Amino acid sequence: MDVLLKPFTLLPALDWAAMLLFFGGWVAYALFAKRRAQIEPTVLATTNRWRWHWMLQATRRENRIVDSAVLQSLSASPQFFASTTILIIGGLLAVLGTTDKASELVREIPFAARTSVLVFDLKLVLLTGIFVHAFFRFTWSLRQYSFGAILVAAVPDAKFIDGDAERIAFADRAGRVMGLAAETFNDGLRAYYMSFAVIGWFFSPWAFIAGTVAVLWVLYRREFRSEVLGALREGLS
Repeated sequence: MDVLLKPFTLLPALDWAAMLLFFGGWVAYALFAKRRAQIEPTVLATTNRWRWHWMLQATRRENRIVDSAVLQSLSASPQFFASTTILIIGGLLAVLGTTDKASELVREIPFAARTSVLVFDLKLVLLTGIFVHAFFRFTWSLRQYSFGAILVAAVPDAKFIDGDAERIAFADRAGRVMGLAAETFNDGLRAYYMSFAVIGWFFSPWAFIAGTVAVLWVLYRREFRSEVLGALREGLS
């Protein structure tokens, strides 16, 4: 029993509580946003409706150069973040190799928590894990956009499409793929936001808790109460 409980003694109870709030808040907010979107549209859900209209209009165009340009622009964002994430992960792994000097540097920062090298490593590992998760989400989003590009390229010319039923069926299918790509990209961005909360942990567990609450509040405001959401919904109505 003592052997099993030994890992839990590496951190004080307040640090474990902060970590529990962090992971619990992250997962709970993701589930809340997904379910709440069915009642009160979020920015993502609203833009997914615009993506459906986009795909519907693509079936009526003879020349789809505009659609190709928009797809290329959309896929550039996850590609940029994936490349940036690789650099961040490399930097964090380099810091892990010199944790003695890094921890001494952090101790010199006013109000920073005094911790052992092992605990400092744990914080870096957590931060690295978050960016690894973000990297997988960004690269998967990039692949999904490439699938959407294939669907757009496979649409026959407007004069060969038989009726609105076929157009709507394509808009449902392609719009769903584009929406999934955007949702996956949003997951990666959410991981970036949450990483800022972990930075507060290097100062104190209270800063970690405050950072987690602040980040979740910012995410909620931007997804449910932002001005751009109102503009997007007015356009649809």
